[in-house]
Amino acid sequence: MVTEKTNVKKEVEQNEKYSLKGTMFSVGVVAAVIIATYLVLFVLYMIRV
Repeated sequence: MVTEKTNVKKEVEQNEKYSLKGTMFSVGVVAAVIIATYLVLFVLYMIRV
């Protein structure tokens, strides 16, 4: 009984780590797209001016 709870707790902790890793990866991708878009628009504006 105690080992089952311990195993479940470890499994939940591992799932949280994987979930956090995926979340951070997604946030990084979105941030990279936003920064790239900003830089492209800025360069296009500076070329025009």
